[in-house]
Amino acid sequence: MNIKLKIWRQKNQTSPGRFEEYSLIGVEEHMSFLEVLDLLNEQLFAEGKEPVAFDSDCREGICGQCGVVINGQAHGPIRSTTCQLHMRHLAEDPSFKDGSTITIEPWRSTGFPVLRDLIVDRSALDRIIQAGGYISVNTGAAPEAHAAPVQKEKADAAFEAAACIGCGACVAACPNASAMLFTGAKIAHLGLLPQGQPERLARVVSMLGQHDAEGFGGCTNIGECAAVCPKSVPLEVITRLNRDLGHALWKGQRAHA
Repeated sequence: MNIKLKIWRQKNQTSPGRFEEYSLIGVEEHMSFLEVLDLLNEQLFAEGKEPVAFDSDCREGICGQCGVVINGQAHGPIRSTTCQLHMRHLAEDPSFKDGSTITIEPWRSTGFPVLRDLIVDRSALDRIIQAGGYISVNTGAAPEAHAAPVQKEKADAAFEAAACIGCGACVAACPNASAMLFTGAKIAHLGLLPQGQPERLARVVSMLGQHDAEGFGGCTNIGECAAVCPKSVPLEVITRLNRDLGHALWKGQRAHA
């Protein structure tokens, strides 16, 4: 197939950005979307032009580094990471024809400043985890695996929340650019387990405070975040966050300095 790519180009965080269009011929439907970007960069190299900067690492849908907005959708038309999106998925759209234009842009959020082209700085998510995503443990030998029984329902819910890979698609899809699904997942998977109880109330206050300090918006229960999450983290993690926050405020809990 022959396609056109309309890609956001931006030199750095302080430079103004713009869309630029490129044409590619001979794109095969089995190619992954990142392979198409690789093909484009090979073409740009050959022409002596600056290649398009984009993030990727594992290319197996595990690390979450590859996220971009494709035709207005975080990660594209299927519920997966960008590296697991293939051209055949785009070709399945009835409106897609030979020579169609695909628009590609970075995550859009105050909390995700653009570093270059399609690469954004997602270290804000790291700082949210650093604010409270840890547990108190005694040093020394590891405890016996069955020393702290966990109900299966809670173990399953904790595992479901822990599947979050921090890709940031929830932020990109949310009209408010909220990172509440990410924050809720990190709070829930610790708060559901016995090991996470000592810091449970302080954790939710500290992590939510950092979330707001990073410039992410508030949650208004639209649900776009869960709809695009490649790991199917449920919207219920935000409900758990709100319950823990209400309990913490009722107890007079304050964020650590």
